[in-house]
Amino acid sequence: MKVLDILRVKGGTLYTASPDESLSVALLTMADHDIGSLVVMENGGLVGMLTFREVITAIVRNGGSVGALTVRSVMDKAPMSCAPETEIDELRRMMLGHHARYIPALDGNTLMGVISFYDVAKAIVDSQDFENRMLKAYIRDWPLDEEPAQESKF
Repeated sequence: MKVLDILRVKGGTLYTASPDESLSVALLTMADHDIGSLVVMENGGLVGMLTFREVITAIVRNGGSVGALTVRSVMDKAPMSCAPETEIDELRRMMLGHHARYIPALDGNTLMGVISFYDVAKAIVDSQDFENRMLKAYIRDWPLDEEPAQESKF
């Protein structure tokens, strides 16, 4: 299974923010859509990621307030990314190794979507469920031998 497979199932809805947007507006977008990250775009290109991790750190550093912070001042300016052809096992290793909960998927410079740790876990569970159903169906439909096996007399 690849990142492209997850993106097909997940759909194409993508939420973005501008780097010069106020952090409070970006947080409203995240809360309104119940999402944990925003892709930060400028001039048609990815320039960063905003996740709750960066937001919480910024609020703590700002004395517990969002204040006049902008997305640019808080965002991860060098987010890890993956390609649509990245295998899920490799993506899982990347996410675990870098404690990343959200990774943008890029095809060259084109943003294809964002893969969350939840998306990866769901894809793996769905794949295992499908495999289990297929195995159970195979076992249930196992052909019976026409003649019983002969018992050995020794």
